[in-house]
Amino acid sequence: MLHLSRLTSLALTIALVIGAPLAFAAQPAPAVAPAGTAATTKAPLPLEELRTFAEVMDRIKAAYVEPVDDKTLLENAIKGMLSNLDPHSAYLGPEDFAELQESTSGEFGGLGIEVGAEDGFIKVVSPIDDTPASKAGIQAGDFIVKINGQPTRGQSMTEAVDKMRGKIGQKITLTLVRDGGAPFDVTLTRAIIQVKSVKSQLLESGYGYIRITQFQVKTGDEVSKALAKLRKDNGKKLKGIILDLRNNPGGVLQAAVEVVDHFITKGLIVYTKGRIANSELRFSATGKDESEAVPMVALINGGSASASEIVAGALQDQKRAVVMGTTSFGKGSVQTVLPLNNDRALKITTALYYTPNGRSIQAQGIVPDIEVRKAKITNEQDGEYFKEADLQGHLGNGNGGADKPTSSSKAKAMPQDDDYQLAQALSLLKGLSITSGR
Repeated sequence: MLHLSRLTSLALTIALVIGAPLAFAAQPAPAVAPAGTAATTKAPLPLEELRTFAEVMDRIKAAYVEPVDDKTLLENAIKGMLSNLDPHSAYLGPEDFAELQESTSGEFGGLGIEVGAEDGFIKVVSPIDDTPASKAGIQAGDFIVKINGQPTRGQSMTEAVDKMRGKIGQKITLTLVRDGGAPFDVTLTRAIIQVKSVKSQLLESGYGYIRITQFQVKTGDEVSKALAKLRKDNGKKLKGIILDLRNNPGGVLQAAVEVVDHFITKGLIVYTKGRIANSELRFSATGKDESEAVPMVALINGGSASASEIVAGALQDQKRAVVMGTTSFGKGSVQTVLPLNNDRALKITTALYYTPNGRSIQAQGIVPDIEVRKAKITNEQDGEYFKEADLQGHLGNGNGGADKPTSSSKAKAMPQDDDYQLAQALSLLKGLSITSGR
């Protein structure tokens, strides 16, 4: 996962990769290629190019201004080999591999920000909830143009991220450009990032809200517990559920499958296709729908990527939820982590994933059923209207029930009060609940 940690220096664009190390069972890598596969029929190694490679190594060792050992040259060659395949394939040294494994557990060091590269700049994919980045107001789509006053233009991802790394507690100043505006500085303090992947609460009586910040190994179980708690807090069957996947950079494939499985009773969830036989996988519902089939809205935006796109695409294709918000990030590729010796690993793209209806999300994303862009909500105070029930000696209501005079109590602040997209989702959910007769 990126999070401005060591792994980000390897040009990974999404947080937890689909098929990360703790999800090996879902994406195994054969130790030996099976007979009859492409691996047994490919052409011999190109001797001329290998001679050129050896000559380049000799020339560098002989003429470079400073001595360079063979190990450094070979490791750099491997990194170059992987980094030029696609933005998500990478060579992981011991530190990188260890941090990738730690990231799936939900605790790691950094700023809590997912980054990628675009037009020679470092671009924010999404900030993670409750981290230094999100608390400082960094937003998806921001460009990082300077790090501690040093321009990032022209720097490699490795160089930029090395400058953003540092000890816990140290401050760092990022210069950002948002929506083509003037550059501005944000100072953050590096911290241990402890990400809780699932949060939930009742927005109003009957209407549950579940937010998934990223897909970790235990996310499926956490969503199951969140659904149970919402039902308990509500005291009866819910009228509707909002699943918030905004700024969710992705995660473990199996966790995404488990989450969808909590909301549907049958049908395909996602499938993958690649060149090798074991890259073609299909995941279907097990019939353990825990949502009781209540109306549902799924929220996405440009920071929703990878595993969150699997969930949104499956719910959309299965007609289980109305998808609302803005078009998602568009990362539809599967990465497999192949451990090497000496605590190293390769992370390579092995397949593309497809929604139940056969849509590839790669470079296109999930288009919402209803587009709702982010907007600011300005709450206006209602006038203190004098009501019939305030009049002395007013008649009672013949149908029974308590009178409703002017209320002086102030309502408790709720998440939808200053979140336009969430407010719209709740309004739609109420409409769906009414028309379904719940």
